[in-house]
Amino acid sequence: MTDHDHLSRRSAVTAVAATAALLPLAGAATAHAQDGPDRRRFFRHGIASGDPLPDGILLWTRVTPNDDATPGSGRGPATKVAWQVAKDADFATVVAHGSLTATAAADHTVKADVRGLRPATRYYYRFTVDGQHSPVGRTRTAPAAGAKPGNVRFGVVSCANWESGYFSPYRHLAARGDLDAVLHLGDYLYEYKSGEYPAFKYVVRPHSPAHELLTLADYRIRHGVHKTDPDALAMHATHPVIAIWDDHEFADNAWKGGAVNHTPDTEGPWGARMAAAKQAYFEWMPVRPSIAGTTYRRLRFGNLADLHLLDLRSFRDEQAKTGSGAVDDPSRTITGRAQLDWLKKGLAGSDTAWRLVGTSVMISQVAFGSIPAHLLGPLADVLGIPKEGLAINTDQWDGYTDDRHELLSHLSDRGIDNTVFLTGDIHMAWANDVPLEAATYPATKPVATEFVVTSVTSDNVDDFLHVAPHTISLAGVAAIRAANRHVKWLDMDSHGYSVLDVSAERTQMDYFGISDKTDPNATTELLRSYRTLSGTQQVEKADRPVA
Repeated sequence: MTDHDHLSRRSAVTAVAATAALLPLAGAATAHAQDGPDRRRFFRHGIASGDPLPDGILLWTRVTPNDDATPGSGRGPATKVAWQVAKDADFATVVAHGSLTATAAADHTVKADVRGLRPATRYYYRFTVDGQHSPVGRTRTAPAAGAKPGNVRFGVVSCANWESGYFSPYRHLAARGDLDAVLHLGDYLYEYKSGEYPAFKYVVRPHSPAHELLTLADYRIRHGVHKTDPDALAMHATHPVIAIWDDHEFADNAWKGGAVNHTPDTEGPWGARMAAAKQAYFEWMPVRPSIAGTTYRRLRFGNLADLHLLDLRSFRDEQAKTGSGAVDDPSRTITGRAQLDWLKKGLAGSDTAWRLVGTSVMISQVAFGSIPAHLLGPLADVLGIPKEGLAINTDQWDGYTDDRHELLSHLSDRGIDNTVFLTGDIHMAWANDVPLEAATYPATKPVATEFVVTSVTSDNVDDFLHVAPHTISLAGVAAIRAANRHVKWLDMDSHGYSVLDVSAERTQMDYFGISDKTDPNATTELLRSYRTLSGTQQVEKADRPVA
């Protein structure tokens, strides 16, 4: 039994702004007690929870023991941090408590892996240093393995570029009281130097550090900056977050031996950079350290869903050149042998109503037909493919067709139904059937479905063209859909978030867009809703979002 199988079974903008966002959690009296210079001093980067189990939850915070102990500094004394979990926001009924030590070696971040809790239960938590409390967080455990909940519901996000805009989607998710967790599908941050993506004149708020991330200190600093955003602070404090990484937590188009955005001659060995990025990620994200080195793991939500979470950067071979034919080479892999076998075994052994797979890059086959010339450049920028002609995005599963065929054949041959892939990465929203052979679809029936979420802020087609959304891009949408009949819906321009609701009868994704990513007070509206009915392996438009 692998460690992953064991886990699945046992299962500043300012601190004042963050506190204001959290007022509904604890009421005015508790919020007033939290305020003050000492609380802001110690807990400048908020609190978080993640990876819910039926009997437990992972708690996270970062302590600033003195003004010199900034992220990435390596300075600051070891500091004792107490934590509490309670049934109520006033902490009248504490059910678990303990203490940890925050040290410079872990950038003064700490994690408490709390066990002994009740399943499917809301809890409140806080940290304490020298008698001063952090903001109060709210979290929730997963349903018991054999439980039959009526539904489970997740917020779903990906691709949050600090320089491209404000994280309003996080604020709208934080305002919801109906989520079991938020699933972050990668690109939690970006490694670029300031003004590289987007260009300086389009930067909404500059990166820190301003240079490209290379060292452990660099990655720590930028993680720290992201944990000062008031909308990110509110989301983390109100919902457990289940996160996987994609490439930009390391460098653009990362693979096990390098990245497009890495030059060994001037930037040093790739292994050192990747190790630094991983260390900072596990320090700063509410992900269990027992899986350090990879983010693939499995979580269960009663009898409704097994959630299989993939790591598609640590083990993959280098991306093939478009048109080289190497995409079909059976010796090349996106998952690595061990992870693919783990996934196949988990899918075959699942006894839940649904099998959800969190994949950072799209698995659906995408061919490109006749694309208008003025869209070639922007689409190439978004999809990461050569501007001289659109064929396939070799950073996706399209670039590793043998792994994909093995996985989809496994679903087909074993009769594994109700598999839904949940995907980020490409700054667009899609609803797809996933056929074994796309070229003969619909004669070749789908073996799974896929919901792809758009970006929180990262540039998409209208941003690259600097035009109004849903104007010029519509020609590209029509061309892609004409060449890919299994693509039921595509939105190239919106930014936002999604909400996935899972019941025994269906899995439905509600797609929400924000009004303006450059507006910190952006509003939200429903874009579309798509669902997969149990036993169909097909997506269909839903008339309304889930209540």
